[in-house]
Amino acid sequence: MMTLNSPTLLAENNRIDLIRSDAPELAAFGEHDIGVRTLTLTNPQQPDVLNTPRDGDTVYADRTLTVEIWYPATLQDQQAPGTQYQTTTRNPQLSAVLTGVAVRDAAPANNNTPYPLVIISHGFPGNRYLMSHLGENLASKGYVVASIDHTDSTYEDQKAFASTLYHRAPDQRFVLDQLATLNEQPDHFLFGLIDAENTGLIGYSMGGYGAVNNMGAGYSEQGVNFFGGPPNQLLQDHAASNPDFRSELDPRIKAGIPIGPWGMNMSFWDEEGLAGLTVPALFVAGSVDTTSGYEEGVKKIYDGAVNSDRHLLTFINAGHSAAAPIPLPAEFHRHDNQEGAGHYTDPVWDTLRMNNILQHFATAFLGVHLKDDSEMATYLDIPEGESNGQEWPGFESGSAIGLHWQKR
Repeated sequence: MMTLNSPTLLAENNRIDLIRSDAPELAAFGEHDIGVRTLTLTNPQQPDVLNTPRDGDTVYADRTLTVEIWYPATLQDQQAPGTQYQTTTRNPQLSAVLTGVAVRDAAPANNNTPYPLVIISHGFPGNRYLMSHLGENLASKGYVVASIDHTDSTYEDQKAFASTLYHRAPDQRFVLDQLATLNEQPDHFLFGLIDAENTGLIGYSMGGYGAVNNMGAGYSEQGVNFFGGPPNQLLQDHAASNPDFRSELDPRIKAGIPIGPWGMNMSFWDEEGLAGLTVPALFVAGSVDTTSGYEEGVKKIYDGAVNSDRHLLTFINAGHSAAAPIPLPAEFHRHDNQEGAGHYTDPVWDTLRMNNILQHFATAFLGVHLKDDSEMATYLDIPEGESNGQEWPGFESGSAIGLHWQKR
């Protein structure tokens, strides 16, 4: 948990635990040491979107997901914080080694008080380490955090978009259900560790698309019939017009943070669908997001979610890479091929600064809705509009410039 005093400090180590000296208050790591483990979860006999012929019978196959779990840990005397994560990047020719403070396979800190669950869902493409900065940060504050590798949607195995369109929302629910089950098994390291009844979703881009659906906003008929979408109207399973849709939602999901959620700019929601979103929401966006859209994209979802206690945090002049992705891995600086670098960078905003701001607001928002911590509500009590140098709770004087806040 290092405070960044120089923009080049430890850059070569790809640290995911850096906190800038001007970061808002709640970005700082919490009191818990952190453990990390990797799980493989298999969802049996799911629609095999890529091998189902259009106008033919739906093919079914097992669907396997890799999930990284960060959790509060108790370290032994010989254990020191620190681990490395080997990951593929947005440029599949480049792999990167990230450095964090979690300890691989550390013993869980089980004090008979289970921790709320947070599920992280990456974009298309992405992987479970794209928001690893947030995974470690939240685990240090008393959450079990599960970050998913979505099959057919990672840097390594990116396939046709139709698979992601169908599977993103059910993948999130499946991981929640599986972890809740493992929490009941005495021989599993997660036994008694998770309070699955208080679960939050954090989704970036296509992860946000799935999160918005799981928060209650069924897809529109235009979305169901999206060109290049799943065959045989399979997306009807997640549509507002499906009478069984709401029964598939998981009531254990108590809060959601969709970051640059994709889909509204392609009419995947309408007034009816968005009215079904009832879970408290913190939407995060860049005002010049050309992938998900802003006025006709993320902000339109926020405006239409009339039955949700919701907030919208906007990074003015930021694009689609606002807040969520880790900083550009140092391996890009040592390679001639810069393809994919924009995945981690923004022309206006420093990525680490955006990460720290997201860590701050995620801590406050999840603290209110998953831990019933009334003190955290203070950090969300912000005047609407652009900061313009105004004092924001938890920010140093003048350091909220460039941010815009709305609440309904």
